[in-house]
Amino acid sequence: MATDSSSIANAFIESSRRNLSNSYLTRIRRCLELLNDEDIWWRAHETDNSVGNIVLHLCGSVRQQIVSAIGGAESVRDRPKEFAERGPIPKSDLLKLLEGTLQEVDRVLASFDKPLLMTERTTQRGPVTCFEIIFGALRHFAEHTGQIVYITKLRKGTEVKLN
Repeated sequence: MATDSSSIANAFIESSRRNLSNSYLTRIRRCLELLNDEDIWWRAHETDNSVGNIVLHLCGSVRQQIVSAIGGAESVRDRPKEFAERGPIPKSDLLKLLEGTLQEVDRVLASFDKPLLMTERTTQRGPVTCFEIIFGALRHFAEHTGQIVYITKLRKGTEVKLN
């Protein structure tokens, strides 16, 4: 069965949307449910990031990459502030921020013109294809979702049931 580039692009975008809006968000939401506000801002060492910092960082990064670079919205990111924050921003506020950001991302991806997947956009890394931007954003989100799950396991001393 031959697969054309249009169906591959559609599958990639739909898979990206599912991973961000369902899989990763569900895992992070579950971790935030299990942690209290003190746990969310805990860090093993001053040089480490807390769950709160990672959530802020994910929001800034995915918005910059997808909403701005792909969707054309103005980039308003303050990356150093994402890591400098010491909280406590309540977990309910962090979750609202994450959900709202991922809703913006989903709207951009849902309306993305798939034939443009291999066109270049200029980012802080220079010119890269839309495919590379989206793939990189997914990889980055997955890595940090894993960190959030691991920190949750450390703080709770138990397995985190993600299903």
